[in-house]
Amino acid sequence: MSETLSLLLLPLQVDFMRNAFIVTMAIALPMALLSCYLVLKGWSLMGDAVSHAVLPGVVLAYAAGLPLSLGAFAAGMVCALSAGFIRSNSRVKEDTVLGIVFSGMFGLGIVLIVKVPSDVHLTHILFGDMLGIAPADMTEALAIAAAATVFLLVLRKDLMVHAFDPHHAHAIGLRVGLLHYGLLTVLSLTVVGALAAVGIILAIALLVAPGAIAFLVARTFRGMLLIAAGATLSAVFTGIYLSFFIDSAPAPTIVLVMSGLFVLAFIRSRIVAHRAAKRLAAS
Repeated sequence: MSETLSLLLLPLQVDFMRNAFIVTMAIALPMALLSCYLVLKGWSLMGDAVSHAVLPGVVLAYAAGLPLSLGAFAAGMVCALSAGFIRSNSRVKEDTVLGIVFSGMFGLGIVLIVKVPSDVHLTHILFGDMLGIAPADMTEALAIAAAATVFLLVLRKDLMVHAFDPHHAHAIGLRVGLLHYGLLTVLSLTVVGALAAVGIILAIALLVAPGAIAFLVARTFRGMLLIAAGATLSAVFTGIYLSFFIDSAPAPTIVLVMSGLFVLAFIRSRIVAHRAAKRLAAS
């Protein structure tokens, strides 16, 4: 019995696994909260766009001898702001604009990786390196996670009103511009914080899946935030834990767990809707 328990607790006793649990769960929390706002505003593709857009910024920052996080943040903001400008000054729909902008910047990043001699590996950017994250990167990710979480929790009511109805938010005196660009800034920052640890692929999943899961299950916005956070932290812990025993990469394992949770949430929503329809028909 003791040997079995020791084996089950082994992932928590290894230093690099503990670091992976800490940094990934820390950065996943604000991304889960942010995901709720992105889903409500119809900005889910914005998270995808910003996550892809950081790639050329990382390579250019490396070539210029600047911090990679600075280049990633600048590229993410350029993507978000340019997409907003094009959408406001053309008849092209927002999802189309985002698709064009992020695919263009991602293509530019791949070209730069090939042409600019560097030690930046595409696989590390795509999938992260949570098991071998450097202390400096871990500190940066934890600081960004803390700042983003505070922003999202302190302004949660204002952000909720802005997410549901920006015109109403403006009418009651909320600073819509500050909320809009503040949300974009936090989005870019969280992607930067996630880059070294979890990579682009998992960052996209963490910005889309939690909000989608919570939207299917919750009936209030507060419940949506709690469910998104709980589902994300559970998926992150389970994914990293399982990856240790099945000898797989943690990031895609987490994505698979989150996908499974979404499928379960979808099935539950269909069952609830079916039961509600039967009760309505019976009455």
